[in-house]
Amino acid sequence: MSSDEPSIFTRIINREIPAQIVFEDDRLIAITDINPQAPVHLLVIPKTQQYRDVGELAEADPELLSQMVRVARSLAQDHADGEFRLVFNSGAGAGQTVFHVHAHVLAGDLQESALV
Repeated sequence: MSSDEPSIFTRIINREIPAQIVFEDDRLIAITDINPQAPVHLLVIPKTQQYRDVGELAEADPELLSQMVRVARSLAQDHADGEFRLVFNSGAGAGQTVFHVHAHVLAGDLQESALV
């Protein structure tokens, strides 16, 4: 994907592609994952596509990263028992397929999850 081409997440943010939105504010959006790997599988996504992965985000905007973690925690409280796994894939070799930073919030019975 070129940096000028909108990511699938940008297209969701712009309402060009439908998604089940579970949270939104001025900087973040959270949606249900269309290919869930756990009973609860949500994605927390910054509305800017300028950061490809969590490392870039942490270096450039630690407050936005902190906000992502706070939202993930809140979503886990609302959608599960408050216990959750937070996963950031960084790079194709680590399973990242969309190069627009995002966090996976996983909760529920993770013993059966492919991510254990």
